[in-house]
Amino acid sequence: MAIQQRNKVDAKFSMSSMTDIVFLLLIFFLVTSTLINPNALKLLLPKSTNQISAKPQVSVSIKHYPESNTFSYHINGHQQATPYEQVEVSIQALLQNTEEPTFTILADQSVPIEKVVELMNIAKRNQYKVILATSPE
Repeated sequence: MAIQQRNKVDAKFSMSSMTDIVFLLLIFFLVTSTLINPNALKLLLPKSTNQISAKPQVSVSIKHYPESNTFSYHINGHQQATPYEQVEVSIQALLQNTEEPTFTILADQSVPIEKVVELMNIAKRNQYKVILATSPE
């Protein structure tokens, strides 16, 4: 009586664990991508060691174009620029009926201080709190 050995190699590969890992990575990247600040404008902010934890309701970005020496104002990071004459009206509309109206000014390093002060004057006229955004050192 001949005893047959059955030591055949099983060539099957289970993909279930690989799909689980891919699914978990997908969830991880979806969650972390929503935590990233959605500012579409590339601004080179001035550096500072002081950081504030207050959460503003509105952000106003000032982009400087040195080749034409012009400035554009973007509210809440929108690609579409808002004319300076409409900035105050837009901020008022967004901050109406809020308990502590606060907005952030994000200005390029090359923006003259007078443009930043103009936005600070809007805040003073309307009794808004202002946060001047900087990048950490």
